[in-house]
Amino acid sequence: MAASQNPKLSKIFSFLLKKECIVAVYIILAIVAGLKQYQHHSYNNYLIFKYVYYHTLDLQNLFDNYPEYGDSNHYGPVFSIFIAPFALLPDGLGMILWNVANVAILLWGIFSLPISINKRSIIAWICAHEALTALFSFQFNIALTGLIMLSFSYLVKQKEIQSAFFIAIGTLIKLYGIVGLAFFFFSRNKVKFIIAGVVALCVLFALPMLLSSPSFVVQSYADWYHSLVHKNSTNASLTSFQDISIMGMARRISGDVSLSNTPFLLGGLLLFGLPYLRINQYKYLAFRLMLLASTLIFTVIFSSGSESPTYIIAFAGVAIWFIVQQKPKNKWILALFIFAFVLTSLSPTDIFPSAIKEFIRLYSLKALPCVVIWLTIIFQMMKEDFESYLIADK
Repeated sequence: MAASQNPKLSKIFSFLLKKECIVAVYIILAIVAGLKQYQHHSYNNYLIFKYVYYHTLDLQNLFDNYPEYGDSNHYGPVFSIFIAPFALLPDGLGMILWNVANVAILLWGIFSLPISINKRSIIAWICAHEALTALFSFQFNIALTGLIMLSFSYLVKQKEIQSAFFIAIGTLIKLYGIVGLAFFFFSRNKVKFIIAGVVALCVLFALPMLLSSPSFVVQSYADWYHSLVHKNSTNASLTSFQDISIMGMARRISGDVSLSNTPFLLGGLLLFGLPYLRINQYKYLAFRLMLLASTLIFTVIFSSGSESPTYIIAFAGVAIWFIVQQKPKNKWILALFIFAFVLTSLSPTDIFPSAIKEFIRLYSLKALPCVVIWLTIIFQMMKEDFESYLIADK
């Protein structure tokens, strides 16, 4: 029996779609993930983040390997300011509040979208499991997803200053944030947007100097560049937990680790840019939301640094794409969404036998549904008239 015909089911669905319910669920997920990892002493990522603050205070290279943790930092110097309140706390409390802050920014981004509250709530539910995967790794990608959506929402609302600020934060912490510039053509006051962006970049560039010195910060940005170049050169691998991308699939399926990223990136950028030719569609909210979905997915599937927790960014794009589709959704759309939820979101879980999980990982197949959906988005954006799409903005 349909929920609309059953008062009890209708009340349950209505409760689950309430913003307060979703916020509570996400906070619980953040706390549970933080507690579990703290109890199992499995929080290396958080230690990397924490010591960005202390190494900035001590004027130490932010991108070297240190005995306090494995691996190395890959976030920009301004990250030292944002991690500071958490780094000053005991580890257990700091990492839990860090997770809570990340989901708060993600939910801020989702609930800022100019669509109905029910659609926003459904997007949040669709993203919940992928967010949990990222929470176990204390990933900033959760917040970054929110920042990209905030940059979109505020630009659509003609609030260029706020939008530019969110893009600048995302870019100077983790370069992925720069994709917010994809929404530039939706701005009515482009000069204001550009000026606001330049000012925000200058302020955020200088902000870490409050903890260190101008020369240290300038040197740190140079060090950051070199660390990213080095990381990019080592991402390509046939066995690592990274390179879950369209290039990674090609490398691993072919067994040729030497395949260059360049042809894939050029082809991807060409396809990504094609919908911009449909200028007459810019005014339709559905078209803009499809570009947001395309941007979120593109950011991940064309990055050799993508790993499983990075897919909170791409899966937010999948959720937005799915929610934009008109009712009743055709079988192809439903099949693609289920395919993505099962293979992309659920594949790292114990639902899948270990041998299958390992097969999916070794061939970067977590990326496959997102690649197919992204190509579908490009096709829809090039073919369909979005005037007919009914997207409530309240």
